[in-house]
Amino acid sequence: MSEMRPIRTGGSLLERAAAIYDFQAELRGGAPISAPVPASDPNPVPLPLNVEVEAVARARAPSPAAYSVRRNFEQRGRAALIDRGLLAEQGLIVPGAAIGALAEEFRLVKRQLLLTARAVKAAEGDRSRTILVCSANPNEGKTYCSLNLALSMAAERDTEILLVDADFAKPDVMERLGLVEGPGLLDALANPAINVEDCVIHTNIPQLSLLPAGTKSNQDTELLASDRTPALLQQLLDADPRRIVIFDSPPALAASPAATLALHVGQIMLVVRADKTSEGDLREAVGLLDGCAHIQLVLNSVAYAPGGRRFGSYYGLEEPQ
Repeated sequence: MSEMRPIRTGGSLLERAAAIYDFQAELRGGAPISAPVPASDPNPVPLPLNVEVEAVARARAPSPAAYSVRRNFEQRGRAALIDRGLLAEQGLIVPGAAIGALAEEFRLVKRQLLLTARAVKAAEGDRSRTILVCSANPNEGKTYCSLNLALSMAAERDTEILLVDADFAKPDVMERLGLVEGPGLLDALANPAINVEDCVIHTNIPQLSLLPAGTKSNQDTELLASDRTPALLQQLLDADPRRIVIFDSPPALAASPAATLALHVGQIMLVVRADKTSEGDLREAVGLLDGCAHIQLVLNSVAYAPGGRRFGSYYGLEEPQ
């Protein structure tokens, strides 16, 4: 993943990212793609992951058909049934379906994040099992990427995934999965009598659980900044030594909870929309999230030329006779 590949004519993803964010100097210097920006840069920006993510972020509201599925889903107790047809309709990874481009691309994304988690475990301890998914601005695909990352990681052999909706002002995780909101993270932070594990919703997708945002509050940032937050997060991690906690946070430049949460996680996956995120906004977002030392970029909403290379197509090819 960290090897430098030759620059190809025609414009690879890395070339396009370099053109947008002025990374040509690092590329020409032959440094590994994961090498840090020189310290002399007063506003360093992390380099993008050496992966190609299609992630055509479908930020649109679910169609009437999706709402029809949503009305008919069953939720027994705290175990929720997620309809795979609804996942497919929203362009999300469908567990158990044939491997396609999106599944392959998020395989690469999660592998880099898992490798980073292992590398920082000695210094960060259990915090290495926490990932914040964020973007600079709204409508750049961070919830779409959070859901796909959680669905992809849940397919791992040795993990349990807890996806936390930490976008308190505009929670969207539960609705996109066709589920109802309920008590969640904010409730457990505000009331010490609430056991946060009692708010966790187990699903019919193996190894995937959810934690709703909870009851809206005008003090969401203050609750996250309280002494209760690290204890509560440790409780979530202690509940299962295989658990990886993924937070879907609000955009860094739109709401303050993202910067506060960054102080409590092992790494950040910052979603950069290829056709929208400006370099200035990216640098400002990275500055706000600098409470976490490990920030990696995922380039989202990448356009592919017809006939170009696509992950996933290999699985559908027959061997020549």
